[in-house]
Amino acid sequence: NAIVRNFTNFGIFVEIEEGVEGLVHISDLSWTKKIKHPSEITELGANLEIQVLEVDKENRRLSLGHKQLEENPWEVFETVFTVGSVHEGTIVELLDKGAVISLPYGVEAFATSKFLVKEDGSQAQLEERLDFQIVEFNKDSKRILVSHSRTYEQEREEASKRATRKKDDDPAVAPAAPAEKSTLGDIEELAALKEKLDSKKISDAKAALDKREAEKEAEAEAKETETEVEEVEVEAKKTDSEEEETKSEK
Repeated sequence: NAIVRNFTNFGIFVEIEEGVEGLVHISDLSWTKKIKHPSEITELGANLEIQVLEVDKENRRLSLGHKQLEENPWEVFETVFTVGSVHEGTIVELLDKGAVISLPYGVEAFATSKFLVKEDGSQAQLEERLDFQIVEFNKDSKRILVSHSRTYEQEREEASKRATRKKDDDPAVAPAAPAEKSTLGDIEELAALKEKLDSKKISDAKAALDKREAEKEAEAEAKETETEVEEVEVEAKKTDSEEEETKSEK
């Protein structure tokens, strides 16, 4: 046990024994509550159970903890407050951008303003007790984000899906719509469309034929060029051979 001697915005200074003091940081006071000021959980002169976390011999400082006397419950909370699960909660504090929600086991969560809209369109108020769905759970930062609006939105989605499945399973077939009668104008439009399509087919066929002929001409020219090159090479070899014979005779 230690005696609470002084409060600061960042923690509590306690006296372990005469002349020996240490600091309990505000983040080491509780596993579940977001404490804004140490006076929320104790008072000056009161006894406070602490655990030594670190000893700085060089600077003669002690780092102490209070929540460490209990096991970290967030290991268990992770299995309870799973994303998508629904829990009853109470709005305990309203903020500019949302509200603090008290959940079971003394856990506090946060809901943004848009997540506090009720099914009738009104905004949830302080101390209202409502169902909340877990939107996000972060064990490391000890943060839980919840939503009330998600609870009834999810119910609506499920009801819509059930209605769709029921409709799909219904064997009744809707009567076919009566066929529309063709008018003279429709027939003329169809004839004009057919003529355009036929013209396009002829044009495409002609273009394809021209392309094939051009390819054949190019192929023939390539072969002719190749033949000429071969003839030149043969003539060159013949000339070289004659020159070598002349040199030999000399």
